[in-house]
Amino acid sequence: MKNYVGRPVESVVLDYGPPTAVIDLGQGERAYQWRQVSTSAVSGTSSGEVRHTKHGTIYEETDTPGYIERQECFYTFYARASGDRWFVTNFRRPKLECE
Repeated sequence: MKNYVGRPVESVVLDYGPPTAVIDLGQGERAYQWRQVSTSAVSGTSSGEVRHTKHGTIYEETDTPGYIERQECFYTFYARASGDRWFVTNFRRPKLECE
């Protein structure tokens, strides 16, 4: 993300598409934010154990269901106006799970 500092906001837009939000911070500053949602399927598991009882042999099975994991990440760049263009001055790191 630091490679964008000093470059026009258009360079970020060309790489990541239009921002999800643009927030006017006043005094010639803006925050541009990109939202990324990723999903992944976590498979379930099944395990079993053979047990011997006084009534015979039984098989006990344990199932753990699968699920869908969803993660939402926000990438924020701060920019300052220079003429009629906006240039990246700083950025906010996303949460650790997003890096």
